Amino acid sequence: MPLYSCVFFDLDHTLWDYETNCKEALLELYHSYELNNFGVSSFHDFHTSFNVINTNLWDRYDRGEIHRDVIRFERFDRILKEFGVNHYEMSLKLSDDYVNVSPKKKNLMPSAGIVLEYLSSKNYPMYIITNGFDEIQSTKLQSSGIEKYFQEVVTSQKAGYKKPAKEIFHYALDKEGILSHQAIMIGDNLITDIGGAKNAAIDAVYLNPTGVSHNENVTYEIRSLNELTTIL
Repeated sequence: MPLYSCVFFDLDHTLWDYETNCKEALLELYHSYELNNFGVSSFHDFHTSFNVINTNLWDRYDRGEIHRDVIRFERFDRILKEFGVNHYEMSLKLSDDYVNVSPKKKNLMPSAGIVLEYLSSKNYPMYIITNGFDEIQSTKLQSSGIEKYFQEVVTSQKAGYKKPAKEIFHYALDKEGILSHQAIMIGDNLITDIGGAKNAAIDAVYLNPTGVSHNENVTYEIRSLNELTTIL
């Protein structure tokens, strides 16, 4: 008998290659808006600024310190101001275009497609559990061709709770009609994915591609998704 009867996945940075897809989308925007003419010195600097500001905002959102609208309406304004550009209207257009362009990118994390096919062949029911926004997540799944593998996408908006709250995981457990020990969570974030699974008494797999040092006690730790075939 298998140890688990259901598999939960995070989406960004775990299955969907957020870094690559984000960079491709930002490069399109940098050129289409001709940001170099506004004093944004280079795409490299634009991309670097985005990474710093975006990571900080998402971390604060995951910790419950800010509302999602802060990301949507202030992210690009803060980025432009890093280059001395005070143009709020353009920042809102950039934000809208980024939200439209980025989710349509198709890049997946290494071995994601192979592993999902493997798990599907083993008849594991699979769910996405994400703090990402409802209107974006389904587009990512469709664009990258992995929507067919999942029973449902459980978002924080739908469940009414954000990871690492145990309630969002309980919501997914109830959808499948199983108990916590019957599920396993795979994710790249020690706070939201691994910490959240612990809060819900669910075993977890920490995807740590670069081998970041940490002191957390995790059920499993892998460097590549293909290692899941030795666990599931």
